[in-house]
Amino acid sequence: MDKYSFLNTVHGSFFEDLYSKYLESPDEVEPSWRAFFQGFDFAQEYTYSGLEVGVQPNGSARQKEDKKFSEKVKKEFQVISLIDDYRKRGHLFTKTNPVRSRRTYAPNLSIENFNLSKSDLDTVFDAGNIIGIGVASLRDIVAQLEAIYCDSIGVEYMYIRSVEEVRWIEKELYTNRNQPNFSAETKKSVLKKLMEAVKFESFLHTKYVGQKRFSLEGGESLIPAIDTLIENATEYGVEQFVMGMSHRGRLNVLTNIFGKPASEIFSEFEGKDYEQLVFDGDVKYHLGWTADKRTKSGKSININISPNPSHLETVGAVAEGIARAKQENHFPEDFSKVLPIVVHGDAAISGQGIAYEVVQMATLRGYRTNGTIHIVVNNQIGFTTNYVDGRSSIYCTDVGKVTLSPVLHVNADDTEAVVHASIFALKFRMAFKRDVFIDLLGYRKYGHNEGDEPRFTQPQLYKAIDNHRNPMLIYAEKLKAEGVIDEKYIEEIEAEYRKSLEEDLQVSKSKQNAVITPFMENEWRDFKIVGAKGMLKKTDTSYDKQRLFRLAKKLTTLPKDIKFIRKVKRLIEDRRKMFFETDALDWAMGELLAYASLLDEGYNVRISGQDVERGTFSHRHAVLKSEDSEQVEILLDHISDKQGKFSIYNSLLSEYGVLGFDYGYAMASPNTLTIWEAQFGDFSNGAQIVIDQYISSGEDKWKTQNGIVILLPHGYEGQGAEHSSARVERYLQLCAKDNMYIANCTTPANFFHLLRRQMKTSYRKPLIVFTPKSLLRHPMAVSEVDEFAKGSFQMLIDDQIANVERVRTVVFSTGKFYYELYQERKNRARNDMALIRLEQLFPLPEKEMNQILQKYKNADDIVWAQEEPRNMGAWTHIAMNFENASKIRVASRRVYSSPASGSFTRDRRRQQEVITYVFDKSKNNVLTS
Repeated sequence: MDKYSFLNTVHGSFFEDLYSKYLESPDEVEPSWRAFFQGFDFAQEYTYSGLEVGVQPNGSARQKEDKKFSEKVKKEFQVISLIDDYRKRGHLFTKTNPVRSRRTYAPNLSIENFNLSKSDLDTVFDAGNIIGIGVASLRDIVAQLEAIYCDSIGVEYMYIRSVEEVRWIEKELYTNRNQPNFSAETKKSVLKKLMEAVKFESFLHTKYVGQKRFSLEGGESLIPAIDTLIENATEYGVEQFVMGMSHRGRLNVLTNIFGKPASEIFSEFEGKDYEQLVFDGDVKYHLGWTADKRTKSGKSININISPNPSHLETVGAVAEGIARAKQENHFPEDFSKVLPIVVHGDAAISGQGIAYEVVQMATLRGYRTNGTIHIVVNNQIGFTTNYVDGRSSIYCTDVGKVTLSPVLHVNADDTEAVVHASIFALKFRMAFKRDVFIDLLGYRKYGHNEGDEPRFTQPQLYKAIDNHRNPMLIYAEKLKAEGVIDEKYIEEIEAEYRKSLEEDLQVSKSKQNAVITPFMENEWRDFKIVGAKGMLKKTDTSYDKQRLFRLAKKLTTLPKDIKFIRKVKRLIEDRRKMFFETDALDWAMGELLAYASLLDEGYNVRISGQDVERGTFSHRHAVLKSEDSEQVEILLDHISDKQGKFSIYNSLLSEYGVLGFDYGYAMASPNTLTIWEAQFGDFSNGAQIVIDQYISSGEDKWKTQNGIVILLPHGYEGQGAEHSSARVERYLQLCAKDNMYIANCTTPANFFHLLRRQMKTSYRKPLIVFTPKSLLRHPMAVSEVDEFAKGSFQMLIDDQIANVERVRTVVFSTGKFYYELYQERKNRARNDMALIRLEQLFPLPEKEMNQILQKYKNADDIVWAQEEPRNMGAWTHIAMNFENASKIRVASRRVYSSPASGSFTRDRRRQQEVITYVFDKSKNNVLTS
């Protein structure tokens, strides 16, 4: 039996199981299969009953009939196997590559590989029912399969486990043989958008020779694809559209889809300075845009393209977060009304890990957006790297299979096929609320940028590209051949578009400056932008004491009809006692009261990160679960009848993707306290790109405000190099002028006011908080109820017990190190020392620090004390930004390359050496190990 025998190719167990299911319950079997098995049963009965000859056949005749029938059934199954392989592997044999010869795969789909031959081509098979053409000849079946699976669109979907989705996909594919069938009017509309895409690029190429623009040439059919998505999405009830894309083709999308005036883009090419002096701005192909667009059918849709940095795939996470915020804020009953579309590059989607992280969020309850349409502008090359060196997978889109999403590979030169695939993708997303991927196979006409010479590394490829016609010429020829248009029509629409570009060019020349247009201005109209002076102003964050009592009662009362484990009962009872009896509230209670008070005032709160529901250090317990059924109980959901929405989600094990998502969420939801918490502070290392490219610089680059809060557990407690430092120094190095807040609180009440300040101001700035670990349960790290009710956030906390006249040493410190110094002072009975807590590190409260120095005028020893090594922590920031830093004696560990020792004993020794030096400056020589 050779390797293409019936038993090896038709997967007999599959048919056996299907036939058994048919015998047991025919209605549960797919109609085409049911029809086939009915025919099979009839044929068996017909043959063996002797009806064919009118008499019971003799043994020889019966054997012949049996053999004939057996051969017939065998060939039916061989045809079924052929169909099955087209479904599974047809995408490997498509005409989707416009400039390269695609790789060969074996075995191919030749009928001979299925024990069929040319003599079978005119034989009629029931298997035609399976692909929607009824009983048909093998010739017609093959032609149908070639049209559906192997033309300009290759479809991957057979790994999908949902029978409903597979049937839906196949029904769509069988309609018009997976071929476009557009009206003449639609074809003209598609041609017009394609012409705009092509001519916009050629206009820039001639007017701004050699300037970077990251041209879309070779993938211009992206423009009619997106235009089609927007136009058709409104018919499905979509009202808002959020897009994330990197720089390839972005200028084209901005002007031809989002309606950004070409004159503004031309001004950016001219290199003009910005109208606003307080912004540094960004390169033209990184800027975002928001617009309200009216479709051809007269419906309105709000469209947004998020600003992006050069880290290509980061923007995908941000766009998903923006979409989720818009869904929750505007369409909580139907998320599908906001459609996220993410445009990728082929090298980026397969090479950058965040793409995987974002895909894994797709159906998670804290991050789902009811399906994203992913479009890959596939240049088949990175900067200079060929795709065979850029990935191990066959396709760049194989990441989409993680969520069993359908993938359509489309020839970018076949514009109608591209539009057809876009419509398919939209329908699938709206039907199943799931992701779908379009792999747009084109090419890159020039190098990575327009000043690059691609022939250095791909001479043969670019020889083919040089001789290749652009997609507009290809499509125009097609439409002329069909009689849809003539040459005059093309000349007219080209001339009209070029005239509009020339007019925009003249407008741009008349402008003195370029303008940064705010992104999503409709969400931010009630907020103003402030500088450092505004950030240092005190904000009233007090909260009525009686209302605090009401909130505390809600937070310390468990429902009586739910059974909780004893530890949960004791935890809640302890919280009740600390508020109503001992008047000593710990960190967790202070944090929960901050959320409760904001919710009570109508603000929303969203918290996400790894294990945040309980908290890594088991302090938060915002989500409680019953002992017997794990029924969820969230006490913060029962604050008041008109409270804001509280959302808290344990995230997937991701920092980069999740922080990008939450940053996007905060960008679109300024009235939500949006928090991302790292499991340990150093975990934020994995999200550094988001921190650098968005959080610290977004306002300066793109005029975008953002109130994201990042909680980073920090403190030296002998837990080794990776669980000690949240890298305070890195965040402070990113601080400039007025870009964000950095804080390290020492009391629950101050943390309460800090979180409330985030919402009570008329502006939004990112907030980085170095939060405690052991301090969460430290007996001294408590606050009285009055401290929550009164006042505001204290940027600096003075020593409450020091005798001003006797103080000779003033020690500034931050965070939990204060409590160690406090205990040491008590042990040494030192009454000549003041311990000052610097609660806000940026903007640095210089005025208050100088007032402290003036207050303790008898002090001749000013100390900055930190537990971090000298080259880490806050010291370099203090030295650079505090005018009296030259008078300061620094007590810290020596410089190290690693944040802390892995040896607990060594770590504790170093900690004690620093403490010793704070109190005795003659002991500087002990800081050697």
